[in-house]
Amino acid sequence: MSRSQRYCGREFSGPELDLIRALIEQRQPRLTRTALSRAVCERLGWRKPDGGLKDMSARVALLRMQRDGLLKLPPPTRPGPSRLPVKATAASDPPLPGLQPASLAQARPLRLTVLRPSDPRSRLWNEHVQRYHYLGHSPLPGAQLRYFVHSADGCLLALLGFGAAAWKTAPRDRFVGWSPAVRERNLPRVVNHARFLILPWGRLKNLASHMLACVERQLAEDWQQRYRIRPVLLETFCEKPRFAGTCYRAANWIHVGQTQGRGKLDTHHEYAKPLKNIFVKPLCGDWQTILNR
Repeated sequence: MSRSQRYCGREFSGPELDLIRALIEQRQPRLTRTALSRAVCERLGWRKPDGGLKDMSARVALLRMQRDGLLKLPPPTRPGPSRLPVKATAASDPPLPGLQPASLAQARPLRLTVLRPSDPRSRLWNEHVQRYHYLGHSPLPGAQLRYFVHSADGCLLALLGFGAAAWKTAPRDRFVGWSPAVRERNLPRVVNHARFLILPWGRLKNLASHMLACVERQLAEDWQQRYRIRPVLLETFCEKPRFAGTCYRAANWIHVGQTQGRGKLDTHHEYAKPLKNIFVKPLCGDWQTILNR
């Protein structure tokens, strides 16, 4: 019997891994990877909070299992999507001089617009991040919300991206006070602030902390509408020494510690990553009770 392994935030027991191998063997030669991922979710009861199958997570998990030599997937029936690099175009050029606000007072009230699935503006969001963010563009995995932030008169000032929380990080987990089993059950109620980009022409005094306050009031409802679960805690990671986290402190986020420099997929202590400060922000008064149910 196989020993248990963890992938995509789920522990797969030895019998479950054997079951997946049996599904592959029984349904060859016409089994597709899409059908396999759905079958795995159905047999293992792996579902999202809204009841839908976590088949996208299952596809990633199965690919990682194959990478680790635990199983052999059927060949893909069609080529994977081509990931062409995002290129800068005139759409992401700076606005003409005089069109951007000179102060936060002129920019308010800010307008935060969430991108919907298959939103045609998604490419523009990616382009700005590729062009102006120090990390460049890479797809956010799993559940996510992306925002454009405009001034009152329509000038694009910033972009925000939120995604699934880190599976395990000791300072945050100590702060929440949950056990591993409770964390696994309630982690979908924690959302990671994964991208924070103030465009070069939008660098106004106090804009960053004001934006954080705005999105804190809006995100829980947006996330619940999209994913049928209401988050109660935000987290973010600020790379040291590049960022001090000043805007998060100004917006009353709580510094809970720093990472060990391993990265979320490093289970063998092999990869050196930059150290990062960890900040969290509760979204409601009873957040700790909810996360420890």
